[in-house]
Amino acid sequence: MKIAFFDAKPYDIESFEATASAQQNLTVKFYETKLTEDTASLADGCDAVCIFVNDTANAAVIEKLHQLGVKIILLRCAGYNNVDLKACYGKIHVFHVPAYSPYAVAEHAMALLLTSIRRIHKAYNRTREFNFP
Repeated sequence: MKIAFFDAKPYDIESFEATASAQQNLTVKFYETKLTEDTASLADGCDAVCIFVNDTANAAVIEKLHQLGVKIILLRCAGYNNVDLKACYGKIHVFHVPAYSPYAVAEHAMALLLTSIRRIHKAYNRTREFNFP
C-alpha cells in the first residue's frame, strides 16, 4: 500500500516513517503542502491519503482523488468536518480517530486553568524579554 501524507510536520514524518519501515508492503510519501484541489495530483499512484484538520477534501478534491485511484482517506484527527462525506459515498472510504484520550483532555484543561490563575503566560513573556523586576 502506498500512502501520501499531506500537511506533514517533522514529528509526523519521524513517527510514521518508523512505523512504515517496520511494515512490509507499505510505502509512504510526505508532503508539507496541504491537500487542496491543486495539490491532489500529488497522490497519483497512491492507494490512500492521510490528511489533517486544515486539509480540504471537498467534492472536487474527492472526485480528483477518485480519478487518481485513491481508495482511502485517513484522518489524523477526530473531526471530519473538512471531508465531504456525501461525495465520498461509494467512491472512497474515510477513517478518522474515534476519540482522544480523556486523560489528555483533562490534563490540558488543568494546564490552561493553572496558566490563567498563575498568569504563567505573562511570566513567560517577561522572562523571554529579560524583565525580572
